Amino acid sequence: MSDNKDIHEENLNPQDDLTQNTSEETAENMTAAPSSEDLLAEEKDRYIRLFAEFENYKKRTTKEKMEFFQYANQDMMISMLDVLDDFERALKEIAKNGNEADLKGVELIYQKLKNKLTDKGLKAMTVNAGDDFNVDFHEAITQIPAPTPELKGKIVDVIETGYQLSDKVIRFAKVVTGN
Repeated sequence: MSDNKDIHEENLNPQDDLTQNTSEETAENMTAAPSSEDLLAEEKDRYIRLFAEFENYKKRTTKEKMEFFQYANQDMMISMLDVLDDFERALKEIAKNGNEADLKGVELIYQKLKNKLTDKGLKAMTVNAGDDFNVDFHEAITQIPAPTPELKGKIVDVIETGYQLSDKVIRFAKVVTGN
């Protein structure tokens, strides 16, 4: 009989534990429940953050669109640079050997093409012998002994003109530097 009493007491104790745990959880839930003012402040904060994130998204996409339109014709401009170089070489050769009428005709076509490309944002870089070498705009093809001490570390000769599309370098100026 004492065994049954012990089993019966053991069965009663787990129920008492459950009742105590439930009342403790209920007390915790009541104190942890946020007020309507807290919920409103939390939702307002989340709304403000979401609105700010959306504004940043709009600004970023607008900037990306503007850059896309600004540099959309970059590939075409790069391919046209070879044509400009060919015109410059042709003008030099015609000036040496050709007649004046041929030179003027080719020069007119060259200027027209160059003006159309300039209207679309293409700019030739002005690089002269004696300028400082700048890796942001120049590409050193080779180095030669400087003809004068002032040209050490500076540009001695320009091999190929560099170009920019708006403010972006699309072809570096190829130069010879002195050492």
